[in-house]
Amino acid sequence: MYNRALHTRINEVLQQHQFDIAGEDNAFYARFIANATAIHHLFEELYSGHPRKEEYVSELINLVAKAYQQRSEPLKQRDEQKESGLWFLSNGLVGTSLYVDRFCGDISNLVKKLDYFQKLGVNLLHLMPLFESPMGESDGGYAISDFRKLDPRFGTLADLQELQHRMQKEDMYLMLDIVLNHTSHRHHWAEAAKAGDPVYQQYFHVYPDRVIPDQFEESLPDVFPDSAPGNFTYNVEMKQWVMTVFHQYQWDLNFSNPRVFLEMLDNIFFYANLGVDVLRIDAPAFIWKQVGTNCQNLPQAHTLLRLIKQCVHVAAPGMALLAEAIVSPREIMKYFGTGNFIARECDLAYNATHMALQWDALATADTRVMLAAQHELLQKPYGTSWITYTRCHDDIGLGYDDYMIQHGGYEPAKHRKFLQEYYSGSHPNTPAIGALFSVNPRTNDARISGTLASLCGLEKAIQINDAIAIDYAIRRIILMQAHSLFIGGIPMLFYGDEVGYTNDYSYQSDAGKHYDNRWMHRPMIDWEKNKKIEKEGTVEDRIFAATQKLIVIRKKIAAFGDHKNLTWLTPYNIHVAGYLRTFEEEKVYCLFNFSDKKSYVSWRVFREHGPDPASLVDEWTDNSYTLGGDPEYIELEAYQFLILQACYV
Repeated sequence: MYNRALHTRINEVLQQHQFDIAGEDNAFYARFIANATAIHHLFEELYSGHPRKEEYVSELINLVAKAYQQRSEPLKQRDEQKESGLWFLSNGLVGTSLYVDRFCGDISNLVKKLDYFQKLGVNLLHLMPLFESPMGESDGGYAISDFRKLDPRFGTLADLQELQHRMQKEDMYLMLDIVLNHTSHRHHWAEAAKAGDPVYQQYFHVYPDRVIPDQFEESLPDVFPDSAPGNFTYNVEMKQWVMTVFHQYQWDLNFSNPRVFLEMLDNIFFYANLGVDVLRIDAPAFIWKQVGTNCQNLPQAHTLLRLIKQCVHVAAPGMALLAEAIVSPREIMKYFGTGNFIARECDLAYNATHMALQWDALATADTRVMLAAQHELLQKPYGTSWITYTRCHDDIGLGYDDYMIQHGGYEPAKHRKFLQEYYSGSHPNTPAIGALFSVNPRTNDARISGTLASLCGLEKAIQINDAIAIDYAIRRIILMQAHSLFIGGIPMLFYGDEVGYTNDYSYQSDAGKHYDNRWMHRPMIDWEKNKKIEKEGTVEDRIFAATQKLIVIRKKIAAFGDHKNLTWLTPYNIHVAGYLRTFEEEKVYCLFNFSDKKSYVSWRVFREHGPDPASLVDEWTDNSYTLGGDPEYIELEAYQFLILQACYV
């Protein structure tokens, strides 16, 4: 509904700032007026009862206008290019996620490594948290003490801007994190709160006694039950209790205070105007707190994200928002938006469910659990996309629904126990070497740490110097990467996986990391090892060259873009996962054998989606196939995959 009073307020602000709404600022003005009612409505949903609401609405209008006005001309031009299509749906995007210090030291050195990524085929870099966080209390950089100052070990803002400029020239994209849920207890807001400032105490969830904290604890789970039990910490300076859901040094922000929302939106615009293409919102499921709930995935959290999205779309439409919500398939869909806000909340989300299901299939050689989840994952709306991956900086959770496991013929608790033993290396028949993370003895829940290579058996194979085992491990690695690269979304490689890094145990002697075994899959890069990609036949060369080729295939075929064009194939063999990707005249059949034995799939699978192809050409091997009769089968060797382009002439 049109809101004339709001329209007038916006006009007054823009006139005050001398916007040329009929000329060069017209597109911005059109976006603002088109989205103003939604922005106002969402703000009202959260803060209608606040006594200073109208003052904050005016401040919000000013904030959006200022953010656009401060946006550089090159970024505005890039916005226009991106708005002509949903750029993040393209098959031309492939990313790598990395810790700058562990990858190459600092940002100035990262600039010199851009040719390495170009050689691999990567054109999107996700740089793990760069902003200032206290040594020894950083949570891998997610305990931010200054949202606008780089940690000195990475360099300066000027270094980051130089990197962004170089990447833009090379047609590369930049992804950074923002931590909305909490700050470090060393952030100046927290320091002011400790000093007794009541304004800044309202930025956090602070209580004089245990009455309300105890009410929260009745329904709040522990995020890190082994290393950080409980959700509140007593602060001696304030003599009060503060909410600390993650670690004691991470203070949860109080978004029921509109001042906090405006401060954090201003930080989001700061990142947008640095030239960030994708902003990864860390832990969005936790950002709204309410007694009597588990404080996860609450409706108000979605309202906040929608409000942020509308504001970003107005001021910086070229920046996509990524929700780092590692939740059930049913819950993750809500982060793309519901109701009137379908595809208007977050543009991207992690397909964490499918990532974990790939590991399930690899351990069991059974794809039935994976297939049981797909009807929910396919509900993702058009215009949004996934981040797909086999590994990331985090652990591997096994939080997919029990009914999916039961559909595969397994008992959920026993099945999860098997997977934990398989990937932690305690099962007698496993090739994997990993570790359990965040074990909860009360629920028997645990997650899995370990690099892609070690979980696929390469570490153990190298230890015993078994050439056949090494070959099988490499096959598993490439199978897993291929499955993620072609399924749809933006594939995100984790640094080191492209050359087969195994677990790095150096964290055990680091006082700031020894308690967190996830650091075993966050390796320190040895560039002498990486140079082995130039020596034919080395493990590094075999994995790098294969990954490189997978990326070439992805970029060659438009059907691998995310056009809501994924169809799962009839499961004629429980060991083989298959899906069809289509776009315009293209049809590509992708088959993946998760078994260590030869598997067979009926030729009927290629006759169920339109006319019979005259032939099928495997993009991976260049082998050509002619469809056989119904009683006959196409064969896949152990851990083999086929990327079959359908030809009709």
